[in-house]
Amino acid sequence: MTVAVKRSKRQRRKRPAAPSCTHAAALLAWYDRHRRKLPWRAAPGEAADPYRVWLSEIMLQQTTAKAVAPYFAEFLARWEDVGALAAAPLSEVLSAWAGLGYYARAHNLHACARVVAERHDGKFPRSERTLRELPGIGPYTAAAIAAIAYDVKATPVDGNIERVVARLFAVSAPLPQAKTELRLLACTLTPRRRAGDFAQAMMDLGATICTPKRPACALCPWIASCAGRRGGNPAFFPQRTPKREALLRRGAAFVAVREDGFLLVRTRPTKGLLGGMTEVPTSDWSADFDEAKASDSAPHFCDSARPGVCEWHRIPTPVRHVFTHFPLELSVYWGRVPARAPAPAGTRWVACSKIGKEALPSLMRKVVARALDAAL
Repeated sequence: MTVAVKRSKRQRRKRPAAPSCTHAAALLAWYDRHRRKLPWRAAPGEAADPYRVWLSEIMLQQTTAKAVAPYFAEFLARWEDVGALAAAPLSEVLSAWAGLGYYARAHNLHACARVVAERHDGKFPRSERTLRELPGIGPYTAAAIAAIAYDVKATPVDGNIERVVARLFAVSAPLPQAKTELRLLACTLTPRRRAGDFAQAMMDLGATICTPKRPACALCPWIASCAGRRGGNPAFFPQRTPKREALLRRGAAFVAVREDGFLLVRTRPTKGLLGGMTEVPTSDWSADFDEAKASDSAPHFCDSARPGVCEWHRIPTPVRHVFTHFPLELSVYWGRVPARAPAPAGTRWVACSKIGKEALPSLMRKVVARALDAAL
């Protein structure tokens, strides 16, 4: 019995004591003075709009606030509430999302809007548990919506907040193994009152003060209690388990330009990478891609006036792009096709002047721009 009690005490000493409520007060006071002005954030004293909170949180996943701002404004201008977004065709949502990346989010955004409109009378649920049942909403997003939109005592933990907590408590375990510990410690910080403001204050602290490489500790409201700073090297935290380097995949992209000003495109399968987005025809993407056989994947055309296939020209410099799980290098080929030539099966012609309205992901925008520069 004595041994068990001693071991329990040793275990308790390993975890730093949670800051008192005065720490929450200090952070909220700092936030009241230095809060960022963001398009989706309610002004002081105003109630947050759950639709704006949800839309911004989905867009901000793996994306910076600067990149999200124009997309957020466009979505609000086109779809002012969740009902309007639910009624929009998926193709229009994907087109408006094009360039923002991580396109599964756009599919989930549309699906979630439909569920909220059809099953929840157009109102987002208040509880984290019910929010997590909606498409595309995980633990972080559910907590963020509950806290920010409804001031529920919930604790969203994203990368910024993980970094703040890891430094505050000097958590030496590396990510991702430390995620559970960091989440539990973050929960000890959240106050009962102003939980939404506190969550946003933590986000702002991580984004503007407790930054990854050179934290501005002198400006931090928690400077006196930060264990990482007391240790002399706050930037040491959090540690990360090294990732295995992904193999480079390669392939070929074919940009066919019709003489009357049209471009050949197709729609990717709904499921999988870049699901439902628009692309030019490509080969498979693989680590063992054989450039000598690239033409086998090119689209084939037949015209009564000029039978045969178009002549493909390879652009010397490939287009490079990095996805979450692998880097990609595409050789770009372009060719001219007779006016009014029919599109091969599974493809369609789009006027070059209207290509910007297509749901082209960033990769394909780079491919098309590179090819048109050479062809026109």
